[in-house]
Amino acid sequence: MFERYYRELLNFLAHRVRDRDTAADLAQESFARVYAAERSGTAIRDPRALLYRTARNLLTDEYRRSNAREPSGIDDEPDSALFEADEHAGPDALEPETRFSARQRFEAVAMIVDKLPPRCREAFILVKFDGLTHAETAERMGIAVKTVEMQVQIALEACWEGLEALDGDPVGGPSRKGRAKKEKQGK
Repeated sequence: MFERYYRELLNFLAHRVRDRDTAADLAQESFARVYAAERSGTAIRDPRALLYRTARNLLTDEYRRSNAREPSGIDDEPDSALFEADEHAGPDALEPETRFSARQRFEAVAMIVDKLPPRCREAFILVKFDGLTHAETAERMGIAVKTVEMQVQIALEACWEGLEALDGDPVGGPSRKGRAKKEKQGK
């Protein structure tokens, strides 16, 4: 866990305290507390989220201590504020609303891909998920490169249209496909 998240957590903390040494101390303390929780038998489903929550709490404690040390009313220097207020424990991607929205979008795309014709789905998965080039996909499927390109384009358009519907783009308005067609025609 340390090797995986240390640098990320250190950068998060350094950005907030603007002091690499203080950030390193806070990161070390965050890991120590999470490891202590693990050793005590507490079930930890998402260690990264717990690390960020712990770090955020330590930032709050440090901020309070630094304010208690400074005489009130004398804090006129902009550099004296070591901490920036933050409402998030970690990246926005960890926020519940963001995770829920991302999950909805993923499920919508998965359903769209599942409904694609078999050859179209196969080409799309080989290119977009397996990372094969169009040429490698064509060779594996025994079809022309141009056919792979066309099948991937069909799948992408289906995905974009599905996501537009999910995002609530006005029904009856030009879809991404329709807008692209008009652009090609120069209208």
